[in-house]
Amino acid sequence: MSGIYIHIPFCKQACHYCDFHFSTSMGKKEAMLSAIKRELVLRKSEFKNEVVATIYFGGGTPSVLSTEEIQGIINSVYANYSVVEGPEITLEANPDDLSEDKIRVLSKSPINRLSIGVQSFFEEDLKMMNRAHNSKEAKKSLEIATHYFSNISIDLIYGLPGMSNQRWEENIALALSFGVPHISSYALTVEPKTALANFIKKGIIKPVDDEVASAHFNILLREMEANGLDAYETSNFGKPGFYSENNTAYWLGKKYIGVGPSAHSYDGIRRGWNINNNAKYINALANDQLPMEVEVLSETDRYNEYVMTGLRTIWGVSLTRIYSDFGANFHKYLLQQAEKHIKQELLVVENDTLITTKKGKFLADGIASDLFMINLSE
Repeated sequence: MSGIYIHIPFCKQACHYCDFHFSTSMGKKEAMLSAIKRELVLRKSEFKNEVVATIYFGGGTPSVLSTEEIQGIINSVYANYSVVEGPEITLEANPDDLSEDKIRVLSKSPINRLSIGVQSFFEEDLKMMNRAHNSKEAKKSLEIATHYFSNISIDLIYGLPGMSNQRWEENIALALSFGVPHISSYALTVEPKTALANFIKKGIIKPVDDEVASAHFNILLREMEANGLDAYETSNFGKPGFYSENNTAYWLGKKYIGVGPSAHSYDGIRRGWNINNNAKYINALANDQLPMEVEVLSETDRYNEYVMTGLRTIWGVSLTRIYSDFGANFHKYLLQQAEKHIKQELLVVENDTLITTKKGKFLADGIASDLFMINLSE
């Protein structure tokens, strides 16, 4: 089973922390949608032996599209690819786009999962992040959406400058009060060349504090566990039966095609990425050219990616798979590098699988980088 990710590169306004590819001008929206459909046609041979199990609309803000425009892209997928019966089809959406009419129409479409970018229920946080919605819209969208959709995920951000533990706990409690089965929650990251990075540099906003983020993460783990949401990936929590099938496929190394400007693709051996320029993307597809760069992953690259994704999930890193896929040298190296983290109770080996402990979850990416292979020649 494989997935298709569709990047919709439009937003109403720029969030201060965001470094994703998007445009706040929608003047080329029709041309962009045509280009996306054309890319789906040109790349169908890549999936001639695959069956699509998930379709994911990300961005950007896909909810700025009309339901008819979304349906047009879904129709293109079905016309050119084999699709399972009842695939998971996710739409990322912002609360300000989700009027009751919009939600009702979406519920009658093939979209069966909403990922709603709330980020915070508090006005001061939303203003600091320059979100397009307000707290009232966030709550209202969830009140309505839960009447029409059973599979809903809420995005929350923690570690915000000035966010107390109490306010973070209230954010989590509000999210859980809507009875949603999935929450994705990420620590605020200061990316270079973003407005947030500039504001921190100028002293307008306080720097991000890792200790605050760590405390918030531990609160998050506690509350998710107490409310029956499994921490199946470092930033993702779901009730049984409601894990994101799309994201789980990424973490388990399954194939996917990324369509749209800046979208990434992976087939197990190669990784590709589209140009992150809307005009150049549109022009290339108008001439039946794929504006994509491709790299063949080395054995070391594939090992490192498996370690990185595996340690972030409840499935961990299979030592048996390391040995069978990469050989004795990689297996020995991994165990040697992991030893100190096992002694510090950040990692544990269970059923021949290396997994992070509760203490190690927040540090998963840093631990993974310490396990990366960087010196073996191919």
